[in-house]
Amino acid sequence: MNGADYLSQFSHTLKTTMGACFPGDKVIFRGKTLHKDLQDIEWFDLFLFGITGRRFDKNQLTLLQTIWTYTSYPDARIWNNRVAGLAGSNRSTSNLAISAALAISEAEIFGRGIDIKAITFLINSNIKIKTGTSLAECVNQELKTNRGIAGYGRPLVSADERIAPIMETAKRLELANGPHVRLALAVDNFLVSGRWRLKLNYGAISAALAADMGLTTQEYCLFSIPAFSIGMFPCYIEAANKPAGTLFPTACHDIDYTGQAARQWPPACGYKQD
Repeated sequence: MNGADYLSQFSHTLKTTMGACFPGDKVIFRGKTLHKDLQDIEWFDLFLFGITGRRFDKNQLTLLQTIWTYTSYPDARIWNNRVAGLAGSNRSTSNLAISAALAISEAEIFGRGIDIKAITFLINSNIKIKTGTSLAECVNQELKTNRGIAGYGRPLVSADERIAPIMETAKRLELANGPHVRLALAVDNFLVSGRWRLKLNYGAISAALAADMGLTTQEYCLFSIPAFSIGMFPCYIEAANKPAGTLFPTACHDIDYTGQAARQWPPACGYKQD
């Protein structure tokens, strides 16, 4: 089948299992009518249903939402919050500010890139260990391949203030003893007791909790996208309410420039330079 024939089967129609809007009649959301079958559903529950196609129980919903809550920092010094703050300081719209800040939240080291690697490592390692691979083999192979393990180690400080409260919540909700959480803690012990001295951080424990609730790598990535946004709005508001350009201003004399010296530009056509 050539390209034109292949595309023609999708022309003039939308084939979907996700949903459709029938104006004046109904809206179908993953096989359910939004305003009847799902009329009492809460936003976060619908959000997860849209991603996964399944419903979570009350304790699971509480824990997944708490994973967001405990990493919501309204600090404009944080890399993605800074984008939201600078946009407000320069009088951008709130939508553009938050969208830009969320876009760079896919950062490979601090953001969504780590989330994907962390849950992928834990899911794959859990499968390998069930089939006879040792924990040491899984860890050493990951270190050899990536020179680190996503979710372990922290650039500024070794401790992570989020782990104790999220584990306390998970224990209270009876969701703290799944296989991926046990694996994440075992990897932590292995790394800390070895020469690497890499300690568990929030990226690994959040991924482990989500994996134990059945989220796939793609589902976890999608679930994680809005998490940082909670701290972005206050950063935008504060910067927008202050005089323009006052968030982290940098004077020219504070810049240590080592590039080319100042150059004389030729006059533009028809323009006489003084």
